[in-house]
Amino acid sequence: MKKLLSLLLLITLTSQAQINRVEPPFWWTGMKNTRLELMVYGQNINAYQVKINGGGVLLNKIIKTENPNYLFLDLDLSKAKAGTFNLVFTNANLKELHFSYELKTRDPHSAQRKSYDNSDVIYLLMPDRFANGNPANDAASAMTEKPNRPFDGGRHGGDIQGIINNLDYIKELGATAIWSTPLLEANLPSYSYHGYALTDTYKIDPRYGSNDDYKNLATQAHQKGLKLVLDYVTNHWGSAHWMLKDLPSKDWIHQFPQFQRSNYRMTTQFDSYASKIDGHLCMDGWFDTTMPDLNQGNPLLLKYLIQNALWWIEYANLDGFRVDTYSYNDKTGIAQWTKAITDEYPNFNIAGEVWMHQQSQIAYWQKDSKLAAIQNYNSHLPAVMDFTLHDAITQVFNEDYDSWNGGMIRVYDNFTNDYLYPNPYNMFVFAENHDTQRINEIYKSDFNKYQLVMSLIATVRGIPQIYYGSEIGMLGNKEAKGDGDIRRDFPGGWNGDANNAFLASGRTADQQKWFDFTKKLLNWRKQNSAVQTGKFKHYIPQNNVYVYFRFNKSKTVMVVLNNSPKEQTIDLARFAENIEHFTKGTDILSGEFFDFAKASIMIKAKTPLIIELQ
Repeated sequence: MKKLLSLLLLITLTSQAQINRVEPPFWWTGMKNTRLELMVYGQNINAYQVKINGGGVLLNKIIKTENPNYLFLDLDLSKAKAGTFNLVFTNANLKELHFSYELKTRDPHSAQRKSYDNSDVIYLLMPDRFANGNPANDAASAMTEKPNRPFDGGRHGGDIQGIINNLDYIKELGATAIWSTPLLEANLPSYSYHGYALTDTYKIDPRYGSNDDYKNLATQAHQKGLKLVLDYVTNHWGSAHWMLKDLPSKDWIHQFPQFQRSNYRMTTQFDSYASKIDGHLCMDGWFDTTMPDLNQGNPLLLKYLIQNALWWIEYANLDGFRVDTYSYNDKTGIAQWTKAITDEYPNFNIAGEVWMHQQSQIAYWQKDSKLAAIQNYNSHLPAVMDFTLHDAITQVFNEDYDSWNGGMIRVYDNFTNDYLYPNPYNMFVFAENHDTQRINEIYKSDFNKYQLVMSLIATVRGIPQIYYGSEIGMLGNKEAKGDGDIRRDFPGGWNGDANNAFLASGRTADQQKWFDFTKKLLNWRKQNSAVQTGKFKHYIPQNNVYVYFRFNKSKTVMVVLNNSPKEQTIDLARFAENIEHFTKGTDILSGEFFDFAKASIMIKAKTPLIIELQ
């Protein structure tokens, strides 16, 4: 009788089975890694046996989890052919389910794609706040949060079409790559606009557009000579992610008896004396109440994240990643994730957000770090973000006079620690981003200080990253008004805006002044190999004046940043080892000519000089 009841129960359960999702939704032949982990989701799907018909695809293994609604199929594609093959699911009652899966032909040049590097300038934008190119998608029916533009924490309607419409603006400015904060679905009831609480990792949020729209953005950008960088989130998903509503296994995320926020103490990842509980709470605690922490130690989840990243690179023809909260991940798992991507795409650049305040702590996370090697660790992460330079920039230009550790010595000292980095030239250098106080707010719209900031960012080693709107003087006070205020709408991105700063005819006089300076600086940088990839040599600041050189075999550039409120005289003899045989130079900002046969040059108060030597 028990056997009969069990059989009836099995028949009842399996008769209800259906296939709701298969991920990745399609794949490619010709990938270096020929193993594919196919996730199949459907009610009671693990009661089915699976076989494959056609395509040269081999089923290596079927992996079941504690949740009967999941199957993970380990496929061998080493002999697979492009086209479709059939997955046949059969239950004990001989009921069959069929699913046709597509393998596409990979672009033969895909693996060797060129990524962003120190020849680029990255333009960071938040799509919800940049431009609303398609008002019809503002209130997507399936999305819980509807548009509320008057609320600075609400959805404002910016979208992919808005970015496409203004690619010429970004190109004219002189940027060469676009980093957009996440565009994937984030279907939360409130504060979803920032995009870091994903609810579907294979779907563009319909309020931004479609997957095809994102692919078109990459195509349109490439046609204009612009690269596209995806902001990838490995550490957490949004609490409304479809998979988190029906977990494949309990250890898919880190769970606690009650909500446990991360202690955010990333030093526990390498601290030799850290207690286990402190390290556990840093790495496994949730970043926020709506952001459950993913367990990269789970091999099925890790493979899922790797394949999702590869899928977006291949599908959208992407040029690089920036990875959110990189150092909060399981350090072993995130290293495997990063290596899997760079193994598939050897030239692909990935910059990790390691928001720390000491160079040694940031350097630990860069690929081939000798500091990490002491602990037998290698993150395989090509690029990191120079947060210590950011820290210096946010205060140094309000310090009119130098001291032992104040004024321009802050910037100088930052670079003296570059020996800690395996590759200091592969770092984001920035004054601000979507999480920090706006630089024009810090410096109270002082145009001279803005020029000093941007001249520094554009000419030191590394990859300059600028934040949308600062090039027209945009303000925003995070400390007083929160994140929404530093993520204001770009003027002209919405019908009915008072002025359209995307066009010269629509800018105010002040906006035009900021824009013209930034455009001149960045477009000059685009053509100057010395500041892109040349060597770097600097001199100890004197009288709050910092002088450094960028040079290669064909070009030399002398940068002078006078942070003093007084005009300064620069003795040229001190810089003879870099000036060498050069007899003259021209400041690319003002056009002023300098005769190096003279003993000195003058520089105005709070002014940069960027001198091309001749």
